[in-house]
Amino acid sequence: MGSSRSDSQSSSLISSLFSIVGLLAGAAVVADGSREPEVPCYFIFGDSLFDPGNNNNLNTTMKANYPPYGVDFPSGVATGRYSNGRTTADIIGELLGFESFIPPFASAPNNSEILVGVNYASGSAGLLLETGKFMGENIDLSQQLKNHEQTVSRIGKILGSKKAADDHLAQCLYICNMGNNDYIANYLQPQVSNFSKRYNPDQFAAFLVEQYSHELVRMHVMGARKVGVTGVNLIGCTPAAIAMYGDKDLLCVDSMNKLVVPFNERLKAIIDKLNVRFTDAKFVYLDSVTAGGIAGQDVFVSAFPIKSTACCKVSLATGMCIPNVEPCKTRRAHAFWDAFHPSEAASRLIAPFYLRALKKIL
Repeated sequence: MGSSRSDSQSSSLISSLFSIVGLLAGAAVVADGSREPEVPCYFIFGDSLFDPGNNNNLNTTMKANYPPYGVDFPSGVATGRYSNGRTTADIIGELLGFESFIPPFASAPNNSEILVGVNYASGSAGLLLETGKFMGENIDLSQQLKNHEQTVSRIGKILGSKKAADDHLAQCLYICNMGNNDYIANYLQPQVSNFSKRYNPDQFAAFLVEQYSHELVRMHVMGARKVGVTGVNLIGCTPAAIAMYGDKDLLCVDSMNKLVVPFNERLKAIIDKLNVRFTDAKFVYLDSVTAGGIAGQDVFVSAFPIKSTACCKVSLATGMCIPNVEPCKTRRAHAFWDAFHPSEAASRLIAPFYLRALKKIL
């Protein structure tokens, strides 16, 4: 693939600079126990960008439960988050006023604590069952929803009736981050997947979004009424993409970013249709391209002075941090922690972008 940088993207990213000071101020606000959360409960679905440790006990190379992951997490240990610290989903929870992190489904309690929420996200997972499986086990979105079905059943037992559970779930925030791996760990892996031979980019986007629509309807059937759905990120701006397809003098592989445009455009249209179809619910599209611009391109000059390189020393085979190797000292100046995942500093810029959109449905 060739690489270039579009003027329109650069222009929108430069305009984002005017928001950075405000975003940093907003991101500094964390739950201090002095206020009730803005929503009583928070359910999280997605991939490694949101995974808090659901992959820890799976047979996969895509797990992050070892140092130096977690070096800046409050406990100082590797929980399974693909970050030096908090994820974007964690920070959204903090900004909403939650005192504790939403637990992973793999270790979620069976008692009333699940009323506050559960995180089902899984590293390397996608919308498609096949996505990421060449790296080992993961929990695709369909299975994540099956896991949520178990949670909903438990909530009904705790609250005493299905109606009580439905009333509770209607007040919860749901957020879903899916689609990235369907490109990175599927469509762009012709050696293990034939999707790129069977579908052109627009056809593949249509196929993916049809699947996504089906799963979002399932989510609604289970009680979701306030749902935020992210688009696919600027996948061409990761250190892994630049190393594989790019030019060391450019900040992004533009052809990769253009590849996912049809997906995001179709997903926006589906969100609009769901809002028309389900008048008892509110769905909102979370613009990951705008948010990713802060953690992806030449806006680094202001927010992240160090170029798009991984902070930890990564394995060439996986793009993950090499175990127990000391990471860089300038973590706040790096947008990327490893070859694929944002640092906590980058997540602290992305989260308020998402929350601004989510406020419309709370």
